[in-house]
Amino acid sequence: MATYITFTARTDPSRGANGIGAFIMPTATPGFRVGKKEKKMGLRASDTVEVVFEDCFVPADSLLGDPTGGFKAFMRTLTGGRISIGALALGLAQGAYEHAAKYSKIRRQFGQTISSFQGIQFMLAEMATRIEASRLLVYHAALLRDAGEEYTKEASMAKLFASETGNWVTDKAIQIHGGIGYCRDVPVERLHRDAKLMEIGEGTSEIQKLVIAREILKQFG
Repeated sequence: MATYITFTARTDPSRGANGIGAFIMPTATPGFRVGKKEKKMGLRASDTVEVVFEDCFVPADSLLGDPTGGFKAFMRTLTGGRISIGALALGLAQGAYEHAAKYSKIRRQFGQTISSFQGIQFMLAEMATRIEASRLLVYHAALLRDAGEEYTKEASMAKLFASETGNWVTDKAIQIHGGIGYCRDVPVERLHRDAKLMEIGEGTSEIQKLVIAREILKQFG
């Protein structure tokens, strides 16, 4: 278990989102414990657990920054994390695409490799195109962030497109593998389970569309 935990909590309930603070606390603090470990569909190497604060006293010096700045700090972290989720989705898609392309060159049906079938070629072509578009969106958002420029819209665009690409590409990779793609003997089955979370974590696809629309409409007064 980690030595410290960071979290947000209400410091002034009367102020709503503007009454939230960010804290850092040792996990050895009396009253804190780790609860149930969730059994997830994918990303099983990354533990997701319930955390319990029961009569947990947190001293004032555990506060990080402004007592009411926790929500803004959390949102900044969330925005940056969307680039990371986009990059993760991109990697999953790239891996699934490469597995599918290689498999199509060795799997034979009707006396020829399945890579010679137009249907398979069309899937591979669209996979490659969506992956490349995702890569450019993710890299562009990361470049803006590194340059210290505004990147809220670009981060959401990258996360939205790359996460949905990851889910689509891994699904098509299973399709190209056929029946064996549905079995745990090949990597694409796991990649598809892992990719689904990318459309949910750091804000769902629907939330990204709201963020993008809000940022776009600012340009029109």
